[in-house]
Amino acid sequence: MIASNSRAVAVLAGGVGAARFLSGLLRVCRPTDVTAIVNVGDDFTLHGLDISPDLDTVTYTLAGQINPETGWGRAGETWRVLTELGRLGGQDWFKLGDLDLALHLFRTQRRSEGASLSQVTGEIAASFGLELTLLPVSDDLIATRITPAEPDGATEIDFQEYFVAHQHGIAVRSVRFAGIEGAKPAPGVLDALSSAGTVVVAPSNPFVSIGPVVDVPQVRETLRGRRDSVVAVSPIVGGASIKGPAGAMMHELGHEPSVVGVARLYTGFAGTLLIDHADAELAPAVAQEGMTPVVTDTIMADPDRAARLATAALEAAGAKEST
Repeated sequence: MIASNSRAVAVLAGGVGAARFLSGLLRVCRPTDVTAIVNVGDDFTLHGLDISPDLDTVTYTLAGQINPETGWGRAGETWRVLTELGRLGGQDWFKLGDLDLALHLFRTQRRSEGASLSQVTGEIAASFGLELTLLPVSDDLIATRITPAEPDGATEIDFQEYFVAHQHGIAVRSVRFAGIEGAKPAPGVLDALSSAGTVVVAPSNPFVSIGPVVDVPQVRETLRGRRDSVVAVSPIVGGASIKGPAGAMMHELGHEPSVVGVARLYTGFAGTLLIDHADAELAPAVAQEGMTPVVTDTIMADPDRAARLATAALEAAGAKEST
């Protein structure tokens, strides 16, 4: 039997929004009480290197090394390798800076030596001085595949081709997570989800960030078993996403691009939904979908606001447990 820890917090995380939420959470919680369970559906291989964009964005953000202008990549980055690669006619559409390349080289080297993704992730996190537990949701290969809406009969493309090469500017017909049916949760994932006092679904894209996490076998079932202490933060404010394609993707895939649409997607495994003041009038509709709405400031424009949002999530979980 897994012992519970009322102070422990497990966070289901995607990229930029989740990283900002985690940075706020670490200001109000002991880092050693926090486990981030991160999407790996975006992972891919380029130049023979193993690249994990969401894991790296979370790592760089929490280490204070993120590029503040882009929300991805390293601060103070240089681009000599990419520039030379482009001059030679190589693939330079995915912007890998020199410092970023060093991390991917290390990850690829360690994987070739037999280390699992979760082992390498722990080593990288420790090298940046991070004290939280940072876990990929699975050590197995999961690939998010996008089918464009046009033209008719369009074939699937890799997520990074959609997100980076096309700047997520094309409509989506469907999303599929190749390999997820046979994937296993990485060591520590189910234990963290079972033992934490609170589980938070960070403000991330419900389809391509949270979907590849909760659809890993046993993850959704574990969340359902403790639904009342699972709190989600809506990535949609005023009918649109703060960053990225979540709002457009909800519409394209036939879902209402609102906090009510988010509630319909999350109600099976989360009991509470934090929504922004801009959507306060939709709180009764969220409640009708079976989630307890909590109206708060969800715009993480600075570290203080991110910390207040994290506090609101923890308080919402506590209030739900006490009722």
